[in-house]
Amino acid sequence: MSTNASSDQTQNRSTTAASAANAGAREYEIDSSHSSASFKVRHLMVSNVRGEFRKVEGHVVIDEVDITRSRVDVTIDASSIDTHDEKRDQHLRSADFFDVAAHPTLTFKSKRVQAGKGGGLFVTGDLSLHGVTREVTLDVEPLSPEVTDPWGNVKRGASARTRLNRKDFGLVWNATLDGGGVLVGDEVSVTLEVELGRR
Repeated sequence: MSTNASSDQTQNRSTTAASAANAGAREYEIDSSHSSASFKVRHLMVSNVRGEFRKVEGHVVIDEVDITRSRVDVTIDASSIDTHDEKRDQHLRSADFFDVAAHPTLTFKSKRVQAGKGGGLFVTGDLSLHGVTREVTLDVEPLSPEVTDPWGNVKRGASARTRLNRKDFGLVWNATLDGGGVLVGDEVSVTLEVELGRR
């Protein structure tokens, strides 16, 4: 057998193996018009203030055959923060908090995807926020099945949650209350609601 023939067979086997490995992988783009990243944080130690980032974009690969091969890459526009109070939103965009002039985006890039209970997933990756990058894990609910919208686009949805300590990302501004305690809590509950469109 010639060297060229042997090389061709090896290349064909590699191509076949790669095709088999990718057979279950499907690529999606996050539909920013129907997606958001919401949060809640304690205010005055007596209630929760809720808000969201309205501009969420990204790319997701879901491998149904081997879920550990799945990938998530999300970018959030920090200036799109909305707590239904413009004065508060301006403060959150300032250097006291997100400092959007210096840090215009928040990003999440997955490093590890694991199967959870009941069809859910645990997606661990690097969250970069306010110039600080830390590892966080998203608790993802079971993914919805694919559906086709009236315009022929294939869609599916995903919901994920996590908890952060804002001080871990350098968001340390606060004010002390006269009776004790602080104005803003440290723990932040985060929820991602995304609609995915198949590429």
